[in-house]
Amino acid sequence: MATANDSVSTDVEITNTSGLHHTQSAVATAQSGASLGLTHHEEEGRTSALKLTWTFGLNKSVAVHNISDSNRKMIFYVAAHTGILYDYTENRESLLQGHSSIITCTCVSGNKRWLATADQGNDSMVIIWDSYTGIPVQTLFSPHHGGVAAMTMARDAKLLATIGAVFPQALSVWDWLSSDQPLYTVVVSPDYGLQMHVSFCDDDNHLLISNSTHQVIFYSSESGSLQYCAPVLDDKTFNKVVGTFSQSVFVPSTTRAMTATSIGNVVVWDHARPEGPGAPAVTGNPMMKRPLKMIHLQQSSITVMTLIDDNVVTGDSDGHVKFYDGKMRLKNWWDDLNSGPVAAISFACSTKSDILDGSNYPSSATIKAKPFVTPDFTVATSDATILNVTVDGNKKHLIHHEHSRDIHALAAYPFKPWLLIGSYSGLLKLWDYDKKVVLATRQFEKHQCVQCVTFDQKGKFVAVGFTNGTLQVVNFLTLEDECLPFKFSRDCITHVSFSYDCKYLATADIDLCVTVFKATSDQDQPPYQYVGKHRAHYKQIRGILFGNSLDTDEPILMSVGEDRLLVVYDLVNSSENDLRLLSSDRIEQSAVSNCIDWYPSVTKETFLVTANNQFKFKLYNSTTKMCRKTVLAPTYSTPIQRMAVLPSTKKEIPGEETRRYLMFITKNQVGLCLIPLDGNPFGNMALTAHPGQVTNVVHSHDGKILFTCGGSDAAVNMWIVNTDALEAGALLGGEGLVPFYSLLDGGQDGELFAEMEDYFYYAQLRHQGIDSMETRQVSDKVPLEEVPNIMRALGFFPSEQEIEDMQNEVKFSRYVSTGQYTTELDLGDIIQLYVNHRPTFGVNFTRLHQAFDVLGQRKADTLVLDRGRLLNLLQSKGEHITEAELADCLGALLGYTADGVDVEPPEAVVQLEEQLPEDITTQLFAENVLGFPCSSLT
Repeated sequence: MATANDSVSTDVEITNTSGLHHTQSAVATAQSGASLGLTHHEEEGRTSALKLTWTFGLNKSVAVHNISDSNRKMIFYVAAHTGILYDYTENRESLLQGHSSIITCTCVSGNKRWLATADQGNDSMVIIWDSYTGIPVQTLFSPHHGGVAAMTMARDAKLLATIGAVFPQALSVWDWLSSDQPLYTVVVSPDYGLQMHVSFCDDDNHLLISNSTHQVIFYSSESGSLQYCAPVLDDKTFNKVVGTFSQSVFVPSTTRAMTATSIGNVVVWDHARPEGPGAPAVTGNPMMKRPLKMIHLQQSSITVMTLIDDNVVTGDSDGHVKFYDGKMRLKNWWDDLNSGPVAAISFACSTKSDILDGSNYPSSATIKAKPFVTPDFTVATSDATILNVTVDGNKKHLIHHEHSRDIHALAAYPFKPWLLIGSYSGLLKLWDYDKKVVLATRQFEKHQCVQCVTFDQKGKFVAVGFTNGTLQVVNFLTLEDECLPFKFSRDCITHVSFSYDCKYLATADIDLCVTVFKATSDQDQPPYQYVGKHRAHYKQIRGILFGNSLDTDEPILMSVGEDRLLVVYDLVNSSENDLRLLSSDRIEQSAVSNCIDWYPSVTKETFLVTANNQFKFKLYNSTTKMCRKTVLAPTYSTPIQRMAVLPSTKKEIPGEETRRYLMFITKNQVGLCLIPLDGNPFGNMALTAHPGQVTNVVHSHDGKILFTCGGSDAAVNMWIVNTDALEAGALLGGEGLVPFYSLLDGGQDGELFAEMEDYFYYAQLRHQGIDSMETRQVSDKVPLEEVPNIMRALGFFPSEQEIEDMQNEVKFSRYVSTGQYTTELDLGDIIQLYVNHRPTFGVNFTRLHQAFDVLGQRKADTLVLDRGRLLNLLQSKGEHITEAELADCLGALLGYTADGVDVEPPEAVVQLEEQLPEDITTQLFAENVLGFPCSSLT
């Protein structure tokens, strides 16, 4: 037995929410997303660029609750980090938003008024909601280290019990009505396993029961402190195999409790029986129980055990729901649900009443065969199906059949409000997202995991890529096969795309190959036939993109990979089994392009835009592949993973300034960015889309709605786009150079800005000649060739390739419109170049450690790099550097001016080499050569 003393609070009747204690900040956070109608969503959406309005999918691992009563037909379930109140008669969702981590458990009060949601993670919380208004009324911050594994609410809603998710597990009881601190807490021994289910006794709020897979624990707070007892039960107790425990409940109006097991057994717990005839019954602490007997009910696993009125209700792995009395005598059952293994059973809020005329309740399985009267109930299964059973008349209504595994595949129809969702469970669902109804479904074989889908531009076909390398072309509406599957990839297909004229279909796979198919005009032939495939990359392919040739208007295909290559395929001259290349260009020096798209025609030139892993957007001329612009990308949790330009609602005129918008996702966020891209930090926004990784994003045909999927959370979120709010946010950031000043340390009044001004005018003097006696010409421009010197003076040391990119950016900035090169730039141009091109987060010391780890060797447990090897690598690897340039660089870094080295290379290199030790460590190289403080390396 273990005890834990804590303060005791008096009981308070729940009458209204005015006296509820809560934390304002948490309630404000959660309430901002809670709403009970689309009208309210639209009202809130006016102040946010993205507003969550609907969620497709559900978390099959969290219980579904029936909260219906005489006034509503509603269920409550969760998807990712959002709670959903779903009115299944009106087909309306109300979203409860407040959690930042995935919701792991929920519970409801006996009258269905109060809901509680809990999550797991470092900043976990429990939120209690009013189910009628969707408003959070209490928030419990960090209830347990690591979050909550199981939770239950007393039938009268006065108490809430939670169990921690990690060892050592603690069970806490909360008087949530009056305090955000636990009333009692007790730590459970790790020897009892991870407790995954907990339940109050309906007759006595002082009693609780919890269980892990092999141990049941009883708790009592009657003594003023929370105590527990863990009775022993194993296969030797009754000389029978017990199985693993699933759920436990107290039997109403008795002292007994019951636990269901994985092999169809029910263990009955009670006080010890009298020793012999006439012996007094054992009384005392109600938590002191022992296994009284074990009843074998069935062969299949009992996955759910709950109570309704005086009935014990079970659900099993065969999908059956059975009702028993307190002595486990069968009263009724439903064995025709055909929805998969039962994961949760929940009953509507109602009380027993007289049987009305016209009622058609089933007969109970008793000799008298009386009508079996029980509230309507909802069954949720491990196949992500929710079924409602109306007992009167035995009517079954399928509410949801959702994806039970990871979702990566999304596609929006090109000119109708339709959304196609595919998952690793092999399920394809076509939704009308305006009406929120399913148009078509198709279930592939279990081994056929859908990885990616796309519609063709004419809306006639759908291409489906699977993780096993199969490509299937199906009908856009029926989702039935249009031809036999293609199997030309040896591994998972990661990207699939149609050309704009639907003449070609291309895929990319994990095997680093791009495969192309061509449309056929013969009605007797499959719609697409294989052309060929090519392994043009040696690292993972991050994107494929169709476009039109500027010369012939024929389709062209490009792919970009982690090998920094942009490959263009020659579709016109390719033939069967011969996919040819037009070009292969290395477009990055150190960064890796994560995604690629066509830049909209806001300029007269045609550009490709990429987002790389160094938080940069880059624009490339589509013909020459020359980098023409580099700008700072949104700097949220991670670099941009996917992006796409939203379609324009107005007709574009090439060369005319047109405002466009780009959608993007990071690891767990979705956002919008203003186009033209200029690096303005106020020209973008993002918010958390899913608690885990966002695996895909697509936009509607009109660009007014975004859809994101969260992979393992099996949920798809629907976001309303409000570009006016995005524009307003950009205006609040200021106009002209004001937003860029915020990216400088200290802003416009800081030391860095003052240094930039000094270097700007010093560059003019340097260009005119330091020793010149001529009259100085002070100007607001500096020559283009002085840009590298200014950047290096500011502490940004670009490579030769980066210098060339900067100079090309300035040089060709007005060439198309004026026909002349730009050879000078002002201070504002310098500031924009600096903030857009410099490393986003300064020098990355991790890369220095990684370089020494790869190039160096260990001596006496210290990682060192040989001096000779270092000097050789500097001259032979990467960008070319001569001995004279190396001597000049080493002289500057080691504190010797050019005049201090009065010999020519290679003597200069040898002379400077002596200033370095033979074995160079990371710390020595950082401090003595690069001039970084040692504290910066940690």
